[in-house]
Amino acid sequence: MSYQSLTVAIEGRVATVTLNRPEVRNAFNETTIAEITQAFRELGQNEAIRAIVLAASGPAFCAGADLNWMKKMAGYTYEENRADAMQLAEMLRTIYACPKPVVAKVQGDCYAGGMGLVAACDIAICNEATNFCLSEAKLGLIPATISPYVIKAMGENPARRYFLTAERFSAQEAMRIGFVHAVVSADALDASTADIVKALVSNSPNAVKEAKRLVQDVAGQPLTESLIADTATRIADIRSSEEGKEGVRSFLEKRKPTWLT
Repeated sequence: MSYQSLTVAIEGRVATVTLNRPEVRNAFNETTIAEITQAFRELGQNEAIRAIVLAASGPAFCAGADLNWMKKMAGYTYEENRADAMQLAEMLRTIYACPKPVVAKVQGDCYAGGMGLVAACDIAICNEATNFCLSEAKLGLIPATISPYVIKAMGENPARRYFLTAERFSAQEAMRIGFVHAVVSADALDASTADIVKALVSNSPNAVKEAKRLVQDVAGQPLTESLIADTATRIADIRSSEEGKEGVRSFLEKRKPTWLT
């Protein structure tokens, strides 16, 4: 499928979804939101794909909402605003719930809704010159739709500060608070992302999918008898699966598992 605001490239077992509106710093509008949602739905269902990279063209990763889209929203009714926000919410949920691991490769400034995109990914890596900002309060708004993902990624205390102050913060600060997993030089960004992707596609596809779901389901849950029983069921299920059996056999037989052949 062709897209107006994205490019989607597949190389081997890896898909790269690239925001491609550099002239507006990859700010998104209703078209971008719909296209990202569709791209991740289709890639998530593609059995040949083992990992997805979310990237951007030009000097900025994403400046948040497109100005023309914001002007249009200024005239919306309450019902239109809510419907519009639900489209954004569905895009973020589609990325977050994608059965394939998603790596955000952040090469430049990442503001407002752009931070929601990154937070919805499983792994985030950025270059050392990247700046982040939850700028909504400067405009009389709040980062409501992206908040479930951003708070999960950075934690409650940092979210309190940056939601309220709308301060810009550095890549190093983003890593300190856990919003990104690694900060590298601009020259090393491609290679570092490739290393992460290589690790992902080397593992059992089913185990990666179930490990992603495990983190999402267990994080923040109280340690109850039902949670303990659930985790025991999950390990029993995966030990009994074809890939689980193959992984153990290949380890004992000192050979590559079938998913690497």
